[in-house]
Amino acid sequence: MVPVNEDDLSRSQVAGQNAANTVHEQITMQPRLLLLATLALLASQLTAAELPGKKSSWNDFDRYDFVVDGRTGFVVAPKNAAPGKPWAWRTEFFGHEPQGDIALLGKGFHVAYYKVSDMYGAPQAIEWMRKFQDYVEQQFGLAKRAALEGFSRGGLYAFNYAAAHPDKVAALYLDAPVLDVRSWPGGKGKGAGSTKCWEQCLKVFSLTEETAKSFKGSPLDRIEPVAKAKIPILSVCGETDKVVPFEENTAILAKRYRELGGEIEVICKPNCDHHPHSLKDPTRIVNFILRHTPGMEGALLPEPATPYGYDYFALRGGLANCRIKFEREKTGRVAFMGGSITEMKGWRELVCEELQRRFPNTKFDFIAAGISSTGSTPGAFRLLRDVFGRGPVDLLFEEAAVNDETNGFNDQQQVRGMEGIVRHARLVNPALDIIQLHFVDPDKMKVINAGKTPAVITNHEKVAKHYNVPSIDLAHEVTERIHAKEFTWEKDFKGLHPSPFGHTLYAKSIARLFDAAWKEPLAADAKLQPYTLPAKPLDEKSYFRGRLVDIKEARVASGWKIDPSWKPAAKVGTRRGFVNVPMLVAEEPGAALTLKFTGTAVGVFVAAGPDAGMLEFSVDGSPQRSLDLFTHWSGGLHIPWAYVLDANLADGAHELTLRISDKKNAESKGHAARGVNFLAN
Repeated sequence: MVPVNEDDLSRSQVAGQNAANTVHEQITMQPRLLLLATLALLASQLTAAELPGKKSSWNDFDRYDFVVDGRTGFVVAPKNAAPGKPWAWRTEFFGHEPQGDIALLGKGFHVAYYKVSDMYGAPQAIEWMRKFQDYVEQQFGLAKRAALEGFSRGGLYAFNYAAAHPDKVAALYLDAPVLDVRSWPGGKGKGAGSTKCWEQCLKVFSLTEETAKSFKGSPLDRIEPVAKAKIPILSVCGETDKVVPFEENTAILAKRYRELGGEIEVICKPNCDHHPHSLKDPTRIVNFILRHTPGMEGALLPEPATPYGYDYFALRGGLANCRIKFEREKTGRVAFMGGSITEMKGWRELVCEELQRRFPNTKFDFIAAGISSTGSTPGAFRLLRDVFGRGPVDLLFEEAAVNDETNGFNDQQQVRGMEGIVRHARLVNPALDIIQLHFVDPDKMKVINAGKTPAVITNHEKVAKHYNVPSIDLAHEVTERIHAKEFTWEKDFKGLHPSPFGHTLYAKSIARLFDAAWKEPLAADAKLQPYTLPAKPLDEKSYFRGRLVDIKEARVASGWKIDPSWKPAAKVGTRRGFVNVPMLVAEEPGAALTLKFTGTAVGVFVAAGPDAGMLEFSVDGSPQRSLDLFTHWSGGLHIPWAYVLDANLADGAHELTLRISDKKNAESKGHAARGVNFLAN
C-alpha cells in the first residue's frame, strides 16, 4: 500500500469518506478497475506512521531508513509533497553541501540515498540501484522518474544508471563528476588518482591494468543512450579541479553530448578545485531540477543575482546604526570618499538615488569627497576636512584599491592609509557605519584570473576584518561575471573608469549589500550602538591621527611664496582642490623652509606637474634625504600626491627642514614644488 506525506493527516477521515463515496458512485465499473482505483485512492490517505523504515530527523524533515537487498538506504520526506511526488536521488555523499536538497524539500520533493559506495558505477551497483528505485516507488509512492545527483565519484553511479535505465531518470545534476575511471581513481591523466580506490575499481569491473586501457564502461563511453533519451544535464565543476580534472571529464561530456543533440548546461566555477562542491546559493541547481519536473515549472525560484552561487560582499558588523538614523530620525549624512571613479558621475549618484528610494521621507546630505588620482594615504590626511567638515556622518563609502595599487604604494602604506581612514573615522564617530569598496582594473583581473587575490585587496581586507567593517570585492565580481560570459570588458565595462553599464553594476552590488543588511524589520527598541574600537591598531604608525597642516605654518627661509589662487600657466591638467586654491610654490633650487609639527609622521600634499623637481629634507637634524616629486603621470597632469616624508618618528614635537634640490628627474622640465598642505600624523 502506498503512503502519503504527513500533511494529509488532518484530512484523512474526510478524504476516506470521499473515497468511499467515489467507490459507491462507480459501482458499475469493472471489478478489477474498481479495485485498483479504490486501492490507489485509499493509499493516498496513509499516515506518516505507516511509512516503512526507522523514523528520524534530517534538517527538520522526517527521514526513513530501511534496507533494500542487504544495503541501507533512506528517504527524506517534505512537509508537503508536491503533486506526483517528485524526488531527487543523491547517489553518493549525501548531506555534503546539502543546500540544494534542503531547498528541494521545501519545494515538496522527496530526497533519497542508497549506499552502493566503492562500486564505481559497476553493473552490480546499477542492479541494486534499480531495486532501490522500485522499492521507493512502491513503498513511498514516488514518481517513476527521479532527478539524479552525482557528486564526485557519484557521477559514475548517476550517469551509468541513466544510461542503463533512461526511462527512470528525469534529469542529471552532476557536481565535479567522475566520468572516466581512468581519470579517477586511475590517475592516468592530469589528476593524481587514488591507488586504493583504483584497486577496488579494477576488482569490481574485473579489470587489469592492461584491460583497463580499453575499458568501455565509464560514463564517457555511454553517452549515446542518455542523449537519445533527451535527459537534460547540469554539471557544476571547478575550473582548476586537480582531483577530477574538468578537461578529462565534464569538458568531454559537454562536447559529445551537444554533438548528439543533448541538452547540457555547465557551470564552471573559476579558480575552484574539487571542493567546494555545489553552489553556496543553490538556486540555479534547484531551478534546473524544477524546470525538468512536470508540473513544477511554476515553482521556480527568482534567478540569482550572481553567476556562481555566492555574492561578493562581507556584511560583518552590518549597517544598523545608519538605518536607525535614516528610518527613525529621518535624517542622514552619507559621504563618498575615493578617487576619480568616485568623483565622476556614476555609481555615487545611483547609490544616492537608491538610498532616497528606500527612505523616501529622509532628508539626506550627500558629501562627494572623491578626488581623482588619490588613494588611502591622502584620504587619511584629508578625512577631517573633506568628510567631517559639515559635521557628523552616518555612512561612509571608501574606495582606494585602484589608486593605492596604480600609484605604487607598498603593502605597509596601503594598510596605514586605509586603517588611518577607518580608525580615525570611528574615533570621530564611534557609531559610524563604513563600507569599503574594492574596484576593478585590468591588473587586478589578471591576478584574480590566476586564482589569487590582489595584494591591495588583501591589505584593505585586513583593515575591514580588524574593524568589522562591511566590504564589497567588486574586482572579483566583475572578473567572474566576465568569466561567466555575462559581458565583456572591452565592449561593456570599457575600462577602470567604467561605462554607465559598469557604474550600474557597482550600484546594484551595493544595493544587494543593503538588502542583506536591512533584510529584517528594524527592532522597536533599536538604538545606536557605538562600535568597539580594537584596543590596538594593525600598525601603530597608521595614519589615524592624520591631519592637514596649513601652508602658512611654514617658516620660509628663502625662495618660497604663497600664490593665493594658483593655476598652471600652460594648458596642463589639474584636479579639483589643487587648482585655484592657495599654494605654497618654489621653482628654483635652494628655496628653503622649516615646519614645526607634532606627531609621528610628516609629509607634503603637492600638485606634481611637468616641471616637478626634487626635495631635500631632514627631520630634527637627521641625515638629509631626497624625494623626486615627478610621477609617471606628471608629464601631462599636475597630479595630487601625498608624500609622507617620514612615518616612523617618536610621538612628540619635531621640526622639518625642506629645500629644493638642484637635481631633478630627467623627464621633468624644472625644479618646481607646489604644496597645498603639509601632512602630520
